[in-house]
Amino acid sequence: MTTPGPPASTPRAKRVDARRNEQTLLDAAAAVFVTHGVDAPVRLIAERAGVGMGTIYRHFPTRPALVAAVYRHQVEALAEAGPVLLRESGDPGAALRRWTAGFVDFLVTKHGLAGALGSDTEGVNALHEYFVDRLVPVCDALLDAALEPGTSGRVSGYMLMRGIGNLCIGGNDSRYDAARLAALLVAGVLTEEEHHREPEHA
Repeated sequence: MTTPGPPASTPRAKRVDARRNEQTLLDAAAAVFVTHGVDAPVRLIAERAGVGMGTIYRHFPTRPALVAAVYRHQVEALAEAGPVLLRESGDPGAALRRWTAGFVDFLVTKHGLAGALGSDTEGVNALHEYFVDRLVPVCDALLDAALEPGTSGRVSGYMLMRGIGNLCIGGNDSRYDAARLAALLVAGVLTEEEHHREPEHA
């Protein structure tokens, strides 16, 4: 009598496992890109993910493919984080500050994208449109929760994101802290709103 072996994985289970492994690689690559830039050696990503370099190349055969995948991965993570932060923080202002801090980390990857993709201008433009379409509504929702609706001259999600993006074009200058300036910008937006809410004195 033959002893039955363990049940074979179904195609669906294999797809789920492959997707989970890919997400692990993308998380590792995103973290490495934030600290070392998009030109970081693949071995650093492999070490952080706990896999061999061959595993990374099987999923992402070229650096442009890896960078573009990390870009989309970070956009989706930010898009999903907005509602979660609002629901769990209990403080819309704190939720906005935490979300924009994550946005600053994402911009490290975004600013290196054009160089990583080389001459693929169409690909860069498509990813930029995807980023704007996906994240501006999330930022608007955070601002709607943190600021008084209908405030005259209120900052829009697009304006805030573009302002933070401009602050993050600092290169590798150790004397420049983009994250701190972005935090000050958000604090200024929230402080301006508090000023508008103060009752007028007779």
